[in-house]
Amino acid sequence: MSADATFEDGAAKPLRLVAMDEDDLKVLSALCQDAVFPSTEMQWQRGKKRFGILLNRFRWEDIPFAERGGRKPERVQSVLAVETVERVASQGVPRGDADTILSVLSVTFEADETSGGAVILTLAGDGAIRLQVSELEVALRDVTKPYAAVSGKVPDHPV
Repeated sequence: MSADATFEDGAAKPLRLVAMDEDDLKVLSALCQDAVFPSTEMQWQRGKKRFGILLNRFRWEDIPFAERGGRKPERVQSVLAVETVERVASQGVPRGDADTILSVLSVTFEADETSGGAVILTLAGDGAIRLQVSELEVALRDVTKPYAAVSGKVPDHPV
């Protein structure tokens, strides 16, 4: 007889999630909330129709374990990759300045009359990135080990 997995079973493992519909994307958006990245860590591979960002993601999923274990909240470097990207537009996003740090507020999807639409990354400070896609496919993958958040605090607006 096998037992169901528990929340604790997934605590220390890196995330590897893919959103193929709007409900899935809500989960990825919650996990990306308050992620920070320098503007130089965005890349659009036009030929592969892929847009990616290397984020320093706050580990919202780890809060219960950090509090229970008496340790600082953590961040982890993650890649947010959007597939089938036809066009990229941005507003309030300086490019090529490693000193400019951007912060993700949400990742949403605006469907169009086809199977596609736009993935919208809303950033703090009135910035936004609009990715026109032929279909919704967004992946979030942790690529480093977690590290203690420099501030030692949970961001002000929790999920």
